[in-house]
Amino acid sequence: MKHVEHIGIAVRSLEEANSRYERLLGQKAYKTEEVESEGVRTAFYQMGETKIELLESTRADGPIAKFIENRGEGIHHIAYAVDDIRAEMQRLSQEGFRLLNQEPKPGADNKIVCFLHPKDAGGVLVELCQERPVR
Repeated sequence: MKHVEHIGIAVRSLEEANSRYERLLGQKAYKTEEVESEGVRTAFYQMGETKIELLESTRADGPIAKFIENRGEGIHHIAYAVDDIRAEMQRLSQEGFRLLNQEPKPGADNKIVCFLHPKDAGGVLVELCQERPVR
């Protein structure tokens, strides 16, 4: 793993959260995007080498909606940048971490991603991120 790529924060309203984070960070989001397969709308803020990703559910039964229902708004996951996501998935699987998806899948901000079960990481949902290969 190279570095913390981003910290994902679950929010009820992306519009309200963007207003709050623009004031907090002194900048506007550099990108907003909908990831239909995950049922989320996202906004990204660049903070040095690390990003903040705000996540709003687009579906009442989506993972972010369920997270907020159970825990309220707040930190949802920590994402780590990797050079070779498949190799990292294999390494972590061999180390006993359960993968929540067996194949990398498209994520936001031009990434392919894989999640690890939070029970294997002390209650933290871990996301692996690799830049989407150029085709």
